[in-house]
Amino acid sequence: MEIKKRIEELTKILDEANYRYYVMDDPVMLDFEYDHLLRELEDLEKAHPELAQPNSPTQRVGGEALSKFEKHTHPVPLMSLQDVFSTEELQEFLTKTLESYPQTRFSVEPKVDGLSVALEYENGQFVRGATRGDGNVGEDVTENLKTIRSIPMTLEGAPARLIVRGEVFMPKASFARLNEQQEREGRALFANPRNAAAGSLRQLDPKIAASRMLDIYIFNVQLAEGVEFRSHRESLEFLQKLKFKVIPFAVLDNANAIANQVMQINESREDLTCDIDGAVIKVDDFSQRQRMGTTAKFPKWAVAYKYPPEIKPTVVEDIIVQVGRTGVLTPKAVVRPVRLAGTTVTNATLHNQDFIAERDIRIGDTVKIRKAGEIIPEILEVDFSKRPDGVVPYFLPCSCPVCGAPTKKDEDGAFMRCTGAECPAQLSRNIAHFVSRDAMDIEGLGSSIVETLIEKGFIKSPADIYYLTLEEMKSLWQKGDTAAKKLLAAIEQSKEQDVSRLIYALGIRQVGAKTGKVLATQFGSLDALMGATEEELTDVPDVGAVTARSISDWFSQPQSQHMVERLREAGVNFESKRALTDTRFAGMTFVLTGALTQFTRDEATEKIELFGGKVSGSVSKKTTYVVVGENAGSKERKARELNIPILTEDDLLNMMQ
Repeated sequence: MEIKKRIEELTKILDEANYRYYVMDDPVMLDFEYDHLLRELEDLEKAHPELAQPNSPTQRVGGEALSKFEKHTHPVPLMSLQDVFSTEELQEFLTKTLESYPQTRFSVEPKVDGLSVALEYENGQFVRGATRGDGNVGEDVTENLKTIRSIPMTLEGAPARLIVRGEVFMPKASFARLNEQQEREGRALFANPRNAAAGSLRQLDPKIAASRMLDIYIFNVQLAEGVEFRSHRESLEFLQKLKFKVIPFAVLDNANAIANQVMQINESREDLTCDIDGAVIKVDDFSQRQRMGTTAKFPKWAVAYKYPPEIKPTVVEDIIVQVGRTGVLTPKAVVRPVRLAGTTVTNATLHNQDFIAERDIRIGDTVKIRKAGEIIPEILEVDFSKRPDGVVPYFLPCSCPVCGAPTKKDEDGAFMRCTGAECPAQLSRNIAHFVSRDAMDIEGLGSSIVETLIEKGFIKSPADIYYLTLEEMKSLWQKGDTAAKKLLAAIEQSKEQDVSRLIYALGIRQVGAKTGKVLATQFGSLDALMGATEEELTDVPDVGAVTARSISDWFSQPQSQHMVERLREAGVNFESKRALTDTRFAGMTFVLTGALTQFTRDEATEKIELFGGKVSGSVSKKTTYVVVGENAGSKERKARELNIPILTEDDLLNMMQ
């Protein structure tokens, strides 16, 4: 069959491209070409689902979310290693081993600071992946592991059954991007790549894991049916031939050379793409390992040398405050330059006011500093014996250092935020939110265009979008008449959006898209909402005291009032089209699953809400109905387990007539 042959051909091409890019760091095709071939494969699999393979490259983006992780018992236990914390302890291990076995050779490898997993293959196909857990029982995270591009889905020349062990990690670049995204969205930052990797691999939604761009190093063969290896080196070379991304290693037989290699790994850690916390030293010969044996907890033939965290004193010369894209005020200590973990450190994060107060950090203090997770400089403690006279406690400012608007501490957290709706520091993020799909839905106004408009000074507030001229828009492109007119038309069209979208677009804390719809339905217009008291707001379903106060505070700010009036003058719709005239679904909760064919998820949600119902993303005992489309998965199964009525699309349409 030609289609089957083409699917197999595309799979082979894309698998090879993944290997060359993610394992060998040697791209063989442009991203555009890769995306084009992947789209062709997706279209073929969608048209011929019976030909789709479970390990297809299309599965790298993540499948349907799981309700929980299943437990998995490891056929071969994933043992831990004995830690050593000094060169003396390392030399003791080497000397003791060499005295009993003079010809011993050792493999020395970086100890990646991540999450240990086992990967299982049957007849060359990846069938299962599980976390280490307690070494005997872990969690099945197969779907999330499929999103890691350096893990081969298919092996050529592999034994009938193969189990390998590796360490999943988050590359430093991915970690930096993730924390930038967390900051933009006003979420807590991850402390280090290890925590970020562990949290990402244990996401129930594989699409989230896929977005985190995790990676893996394979460092051990757990089981290989019908294959015998004489040494660790031989087993790793075998894995390299199978196209695994194998941990870098060196095989040495001299104690001094081993110690030097351990120190060299430490010195080069800044150049590595991943975070490491030590080096692993293993006896290379497998027969010798067997003779040396194990204790109840650890093998006697290996140790993990843990690098000590480098801590040095310095002086806090100043504290500056940065305003992030979500308005969060982040204090940063400017410190006297100090060399730490291979780089010169000139500042350290202070997180928030609570952190400063707990450690009583003041300008002029001598402090002890280290790199948290070897990445982020942080202050451990103050040396109060060296505190100068006259230094005073530090408090974050009551007004934004960028725009002057009042700052306010989160009701549910430790962060201080700028309350200015038109604060320049938040402009990029605020506009991106304003034009997003669930807000004003202005198609074509992407982040790069927004950044250019800001750089050129054309927009200083989300409301300025509606005052852009044709000449200003044409300046964004060399030949931009058509593109400029199309974008201006999309902006003009967005003025007619329901006020529920505008309420969400304003970026009021605690007010999401669903709350925007509820408020629009309840008050009927933006003016009525602006005039509502906190008591009237708390009478609205799903609006609590914190949300009510947030809404009231937002509309009371001068910057907010200025933006609202600019939107009014531009002709943006302030009225609701969502007044409930039929409440047949009142008190009902629906869950949508599978591919809907008669309307989109958003359209179905809109219709259900217009009849007074709610739409949830998960099935529970409180669910009234589950609406199933094509290829419905775990949500349908859970509904049957809980005896929740299941509807087809036709059933739902009949209920709406």
